Amino acid sequence: MVDNMMAHHRAWQRKLRSLGMDMELEEVRRKVHGVNEEILLRLFGDRFNDEERHYHAQDKEAEYRRVFKDELQLIAGLPDFLRAIREAGLPMGIGTAAPKENVDFVLDNLELRDWFGAVKHAGDVTKGKPDPEIYQLTAAGLHLPVEECIIFEDSPTGAEAAHNAGSPVIIVTTTHKPEEFDHLPNVLAHIQDFSELEYELT
Repeated sequence: MVDNMMAHHRAWQRKLRSLGMDMELEEVRRKVHGVNEEILLRLFGDRFNDEERHYHAQDKEAEYRRVFKDELQLIAGLPDFLRAIREAGLPMGIGTAAPKENVDFVLDNLELRDWFGAVKHAGDVTKGKPDPEIYQLTAAGLHLPVEECIIFEDSPTGAEAAHNAGSPVIIVTTTHKPEEFDHLPNVLAHIQDFSELEYELT
């Protein structure tokens, strides 16, 4: 919905540096993905207890919101696409690895909350992507089989979660290259933004 991956990468880079781990942005892009607490556990092992991991996870997200606030906008073409979906009476949901605070940050600042019948975030799941739980919960909130939902994703991990859910996926290549998704059989198309998306809704 928003081209925020580089803002997340920059926030992670600053957070990791403050914890004594220097990474180039490209290394962050390749290695840092999933639920924040899981990332911290993967990178630092048992250096932090659960309470400390939660604190650092929240602090990273606060840094992301500071970094991204002045850049916050929908991806090109998405406003028209959302209007077309709503006018066609098709249900829409959000399933994201982001924490609730970030979801509220986007939906409330862009006044989009009422557009979605189900919104699920990191606090709603016990397993992060590529586990399909987030998409299963979102589909359930829309009263639809997850296999009948088309998912839009911008990360290989998220696209793998869609595959594990049995759902087709359209890749938005704002951050990752199309070839990074070549191993996934559920990819319908690659788009740079929603202005490239051709659709006919009846």
